[in-house]
Amino acid sequence: MSDEHSGACLCGSVRFKAGGKLREVVACHCSQCRKQTGLYYAATNVQVGSLVIEGEEAITWYRASAFARRGFCRTCGSALFWAADDAEEISVMAGLFDQPTGLEIAYHIYCADKGDYYQITDGLPQYGQGRP
Repeated sequence: MSDEHSGACLCGSVRFKAGGKLREVVACHCSQCRKQTGLYYAATNVQVGSLVIEGEEAITWYRASAFARRGFCRTCGSALFWAADDAEEISVMAGLFDQPTGLEIAYHIYCADKGDYYQITDGLPQYGQGRP
């Protein structure tokens, strides 16, 4: 698998390349992720310095909490990024990457907050809040 990964939003207004190894995918079931996507976020992390974005003018950032913001495409509405303030890594939605990704979900977080309309049945570790 290459150490350069590319991807885009649904409409292609935002394209990106990420260098280096991608972190395993984490599925977040918190109420913010659920409300933004309708189900849950499935995201990997990349080093901020290795992320090259084309079409940054199409990204709208929403301050979702006192410590983080969420980026989405203002044209098609695709959820793109979750970024903690002053972090060295940025979360990138796994579904944005061009295939094949080589990515796998490793575990689920904020399961205590998940929607009541689905079950998590993949046998992967589940945490009530964030990672222990």
